[in-house]
Amino acid sequence: MSWIPFISSGLASGWRPIAGGAEARLVPQARLSGPMPWVIAIMVALTVIAAATGLSLRNTAQAAAAELSGGVTVQIVEPEAGARARQAQASIAQLRAMPGVVSVRQVPQDEVDALIEPWLGPGGDGGDEDGGSDADTDVIPVPALIVVRLTGAVTPAKLASLRAALRTVAPAARVDTQSSWLRPVFDAIQSLQWLALALVGLLAFAMASAVLLAARSALGANRDTIEIVHLLGGTDGQIARIFQRSIGIDAAGGGVLGLALGMVAVLFLGRRFASLGAGLVDSGALRWSDWLLLGLVPVIATVLAMLTARLSVIRALRRLL
Repeated sequence: MSWIPFISSGLASGWRPIAGGAEARLVPQARLSGPMPWVIAIMVALTVIAAATGLSLRNTAQAAAAELSGGVTVQIVEPEAGARARQAQASIAQLRAMPGVVSVRQVPQDEVDALIEPWLGPGGDGGDEDGGSDADTDVIPVPALIVVRLTGAVTPAKLASLRAALRTVAPAARVDTQSSWLRPVFDAIQSLQWLALALVGLLAFAMASAVLLAARSALGANRDTIEIVHLLGGTDGQIARIFQRSIGIDAAGGGVLGLALGMVAVLFLGRRFASLGAGLVDSGALRWSDWLLLGLVPVIATVLAMLTARLSVIRALRRLL
């Protein structure tokens, strides 16, 4: 952690001209304004949106994992309706008698029919336009579903114990963890989180590159004056602090504007998604700690811009003079 004193001293010395340091008058104060504050504002706004997306996806994944960690689904895959009902009741009685089982609930048939209706049509049989007769409802037999909640996370040992206990009373029972059903969704969410993180890194790199180009352009425009200052005893550090101060002011102003734009976009998108009323989406709402992290984005951007300006100017001065 030896770089912390260097950063602290660099920031302190970089803001010293604001208090009226004499070295601020060594080189004409042509501000690095122009498009620079707007470029930083755009970069900060996009970073806030990307970071908010990543944080929201993280909250969604954590909430879903916590909700499904102790959940097990039992399917009674039996074509004959009477045997299916008997095995379902026997499975419920067996599950309630097992240790570690918190709750057992059979999903009502009307809820199951409502879930499969968009794919198989009314009644789950994919019948004719009239909805089919009662005899047609078992053309495509719909499994009986039982939702089980266990204490703690579902381990392979618990899953094997459930399967062994149900095998004797319900040969047609299939036991699966609820999280396994959503594993592709979790994988997709994780990929999107990495994408959001990569976007934040690319935006930080782009902003540092823009600051580097602006600092070198301003340095080249004042090269003759800087050479005279060097002959008069001015140091590279004094000159670098001038550019550091200028880019710091520009970055702070652009960062505040970018934060405001990013927050407006995040709030707008948050309300749009909240109106969907989906549980998985609602669980991704940003927490107060997430908002604090987003508020640090312009601060980090200003620090990055100032350090980039200082290091790039000092390195360029050593090559030019």
